[in-house]
Amino acid sequence: MEMTNDIKKPNKHERKLALESYTSLISSIEQLKSDQAEIEIEETGERIILPVKALNLLGEILKAMSQGKPISIVPLATEVTTQKASEILGCSRPYLVKLLEEGKIEYTKVGKHRRIKYEDLIDYKKKMKEEQKKRLIEMMHADEDLGLYDS
Repeated sequence: MEMTNDIKKPNKHERKLALESYTSLISSIEQLKSDQAEIEIEETGERIILPVKALNLLGEILKAMSQGKPISIVPLATEVTTQKASEILGCSRPYLVKLLEEGKIEYTKVGKHRRIKYEDLIDYKKKMKEEQKKRLIEMMHADEDLGLYDS
């Protein structure tokens, strides 16, 4: 996992290893009886006590890696620039600024610069995906009604 702006998809070996680790980790988490667990790093003999929530997050990371998805961890309170926000949404920076000025995504100003909360950006992205899905279903129904779509 990269902690830089250069996020890459896991390679085949990483995907296989992540799947094996995910399966073992989930099985272990299900057997825990407290809200923390002690793990050991075999190579160093180091023992670490972790909250179960951290193990669950690790499980989600391993699951995504096993599916070949690139991973990036961003604290929810993080604010991003308009450039980074436009990259996350996959749109141009001027289009993003238009969305901000129309009030479709909340932002704050630091001097002359706009900052967007990461979680607000993700909420907007989810909302847009839901609208796209709804429109696609409506189009499919319209095609069925016109006899253009063979169901």
